[in-house]
Amino acid sequence: MFRGLANLNLVAADMPAAIGWYTTVFASPPSFVRPEEGPPQYAEWRFGDDEDEFALMDARFRPVLDRPGGALVSVHVDDIHDEMRRLTALGAAEFDPITPRGEGWWSSSVTDPFGNLVGLIQSPHWAAQHDG
Repeated sequence: MFRGLANLNLVAADMPAAIGWYTTVFASPPSFVRPEEGPPQYAEWRFGDDEDEFALMDARFRPVLDRPGGALVSVHVDDIHDEMRRLTALGAAEFDPITPRGEGWWSSSVTDPFGNLVGLIQSPHWAAQHDG
């Protein structure tokens, strides 16, 4: 049984630049970086109401597939239009435009400066569960 998002892992060839960019996105530095000495190969942040784990790993450790594959993981945002403007101002590129999905749902995605897709969802169901 799925119990919740344990870890979202993105990759970057330029880890210092990616850590800097996501430090701006999250408005805080990573809570965990490895190795502790030398060039970073892995960094993670905790965010949101559930303290979900968002991680970056050096692209050298990217899983290699013999055919296309992967997943688009989306994060809930309170105002998708504001978040899309914020992320593109920080250097992300729109991948999928903001699209209404009905009954208060919106979705979109961006490509971060390191080639990763990050999905955005404005979900009334998520908000109802977390805004109490």
